Amino acid sequence: MRRLCTFAVLLFLAASIPAFANVFATVHGVVHDPQHRPVAGADITLQASDSEFILHAKTSLEGEFDLPQAPIGVYRLTVAATGFATVTAPLTIASGTNPLVHILLDVASATQTVVVEGLETSLSATDSATPTTLITRDMIDQTPGADRTIGMEMITDYVPGAYMTHDMLHMRGGHQTSWLIDGIAIPNTKIASNVGPQIDPKDIDAIETQRGSYASDVGDRTYGVFNVLPSNGFERNRDGELMVTAGNRSAGEAQLSLGDHSAATAWYTSLTGGRSNYGLATPVANIHHDATNSESGFLSLIRNQTPKDQLRLNAQYREDYFQVPYDPSLTDWEALSNYYKSYGLRDGQTERDAFILANWVHTLSPRALFSFAPFYHRNQADYDSPANDRPAATTWRQGSNYVGGQGDVHFDAGLNNFSGGFYTFYQAENDLFGVIDNTTSPSTVYGPNSGAAAAALVEGYLSDHLRLGQYVTLLGGMRFSSFHAGLNESATYPRIGATVEIPRLRWVLRGFYGHFFQPAPLETVSQSVLNYASSLPAGENTFTPIPSERDEERQFGIQIPVKGWVLDVDTVKNRVNNFLDHSNLGESNMYFPIAVDGALVRAWEMTLRSPQLAHLGQFHLTYSNQIAEQRGNIIGGFTCTSATDPACDLGFKYTPVDHDQRETLNTGFTANLPAHTWFATNVYYGSGFSNGLACSDPSTCPNNGPYADPYLPVHTTFDASAGHALGERWKVAVNVVNVTNHRVLEDNSVTIGGFHWNDPRLFSAELKYRFHF
Repeated sequence: MRRLCTFAVLLFLAASIPAFANVFATVHGVVHDPQHRPVAGADITLQASDSEFILHAKTSLEGEFDLPQAPIGVYRLTVAATGFATVTAPLTIASGTNPLVHILLDVASATQTVVVEGLETSLSATDSATPTTLITRDMIDQTPGADRTIGMEMITDYVPGAYMTHDMLHMRGGHQTSWLIDGIAIPNTKIASNVGPQIDPKDIDAIETQRGSYASDVGDRTYGVFNVLPSNGFERNRDGELMVTAGNRSAGEAQLSLGDHSAATAWYTSLTGGRSNYGLATPVANIHHDATNSESGFLSLIRNQTPKDQLRLNAQYREDYFQVPYDPSLTDWEALSNYYKSYGLRDGQTERDAFILANWVHTLSPRALFSFAPFYHRNQADYDSPANDRPAATTWRQGSNYVGGQGDVHFDAGLNNFSGGFYTFYQAENDLFGVIDNTTSPSTVYGPNSGAAAAALVEGYLSDHLRLGQYVTLLGGMRFSSFHAGLNESATYPRIGATVEIPRLRWVLRGFYGHFFQPAPLETVSQSVLNYASSLPAGENTFTPIPSERDEERQFGIQIPVKGWVLDVDTVKNRVNNFLDHSNLGESNMYFPIAVDGALVRAWEMTLRSPQLAHLGQFHLTYSNQIAEQRGNIIGGFTCTSATDPACDLGFKYTPVDHDQRETLNTGFTANLPAHTWFATNVYYGSGFSNGLACSDPSTCPNNGPYADPYLPVHTTFDASAGHALGERWKVAVNVVNVTNHRVLEDNSVTIGGFHWNDPRLFSAELKYRFHF
């Protein structure tokens, strides 16, 4: 009875959820016999592979069915009809799409079941030109290190062209990514100020990563969009879960989560805390002054107010503290380097992030929906140094407030699927700056003084998906942007694409061409910062407003399903004007965003996923061959007083950016073993990041590091995890990141903590207990 009640509630909750610009989709299907005659009255069941979520439907007289508003995820689709063999097939659903499936039923005994593996191809492929990667709750739980509060493995292990360097996630050669909850974008123009995912992985049911080729309703963040389906009360009936982990480096985390649902309401909430003696990447292999701690709370509410009106609320508060690691030895080349001195620091950074997003969804008709979502976001990053730090002691406290909203209208009209809407926010920035230059005698004190600025963004869009039969979809749209900050800018940019499915082979070809306008970070400066900049002997010593990045993207891809295996290959070229990057100011630890005249990113990407192999598990592989280069001078942020200053006259030759890594590979296997046990592995290979300190003749550039090659060393690490269920209530797991403890200098750019070595061996044991309250 409890399970049937849950199914009814889930179906009712799903009935008024929109199928665009969020984490839901509608599955259309046709069921026919071997003579291609429609099969009426067939029972259709869509069952989530890792939960009790289920949707039901029956085919019409024409053999057609609809499964409305299915959340993103991995499912089993079952079709049963009297006189025919039952068909069951795996099925992956992406957000904001209307996939169309054709099911052939063979005439046979009603008790015969046919398992079809071919449908495991993402059914969004014929409805969207956007390459996507879906990460589910099970994948987060089983991937080594992926459920850590500050862990990014849930993205880097499965998304081609995604990697961590200088404590920041990079994708497709850039920094700007968007985090969405239920399709609502959390506004954030900051760069180089926060570490870790926007949402704790333990509060995520599924995350859909999109990379480029976005329809006009998705937004502007060319490099990556993370669309999160948060945990909710659908799978809880006054149930709670306590999770506790402990590991080396004095690491430990704990989370208490509770959830419940009624006939009209579902809710989920969690409290999480953790700490470790290893947080940020260190400037040397040894770990000193590198403790971190984190606390957060998350809340999700879903309310069906009427059969046509649904209300949603998601809220989070999170605080992280990081000690800034340093090099304890004056004789190490990192400490001696003229490029960066990391000896004796005692700095720390405190990060706070809070948001609240509401969403009202109204069903106008069976083919039309309207939604409106107001939001508020507060982001803060405070960097503090002891007053005697050398060469400079930094105080930099950044506070950003965003308030705005998103509205969308969606309707089907024959072969067309139209949508339109707006996205807007107002941002207020209030920062505190202070620098003590300890290279002079006596020390020179700049500030602290405060700086304030404001910005406003208003965007609108129109979009259409036109289906030309079963195999061809044309995509088109326009996005209109008006941004008022240090510069007043506007853009009206097109996005067009097409997908073509090859019959019988079921290969899907997709192509895209579009332009993107990425609003610039809102940057404040105080008089003390300007005074410090003007004291610098050369280089970046005057402030210029940052222009927004503008991208021109071309992409082509193909998806090939073979007996349950899915191979996806794409190639992309992104030509950039006003490329957004970051750079420190003098010897301080202020890392301001900057705009470089131009950049070019070219990539070839591949993903490969297997079906369940002999019921033992699944194999995955992601690979990226990427070239990320920039050209020209710094044109926004802190620039040179004189454009011809040799320190800043970079010319117009393309050169690799500091996070350019040509080859990136992740591959692994998750094995389902007997007795409710699993085992997972992942191997990461990186060919090495660009070496800004490369010097073939050490006599001409002393103390610039041990590597003369243009790229830093190749690095390979191996991760592993295993788990076991002890009955219905208890689960245990172990995770090991970098099993062999292989350490290399991974990055030598000047950001928080200076140079960066890859993560050491991190071991943890995890215990989960499920209970009823």
